[in-house]
Amino acid sequence: MSKQIDPRGPRFGAAITTVVVAAALVTLPNTAAYVLLGFQLVAHALGAFVGLSAQPYGILYRKLVQPRLGKPTDLEDEAPPKFAQLVGFLFAAAALIALALDQTAAAQIIVALHLAASFLNAAFNFCLGCQMYLIGKRIISN
Repeated sequence: MSKQIDPRGPRFGAAITTVVVAAALVTLPNTAAYVLLGFQLVAHALGAFVGLSAQPYGILYRKLVQPRLGKPTDLEDEAPPKFAQLVGFLFAAAALIALALDQTAAAQIIVALHLAASFLNAAFNFCLGCQMYLIGKRIISN
């Protein structure tokens, strides 16, 4: 059985990601955007490659927010949100590569897509990366 997590944690993380990525978008192509996207890249990398327990926003959630909310009524499989972290990592990496190649317009589009995906999760509890994971799992199992 896979690890089960509090589903409120990834949504909290998506809210922070939304703020960080929005700040990167409005500061493009300045140095601040590189720093913000670099930080977000590391946060996503930790979530995707080490595990959600290492993701900085998840740590904040577990230490500061979850104790005030109490135990969750339901748990969810860690795999879809972990895959969503990989998708976020790819968005941040692609944006940084575009910036390094002096392709500001491409970086703006990539960051805007990243922002849209994180906002969907934060505001509407619709995790695009999670849905991609579930669709891929269905395709592979058929």
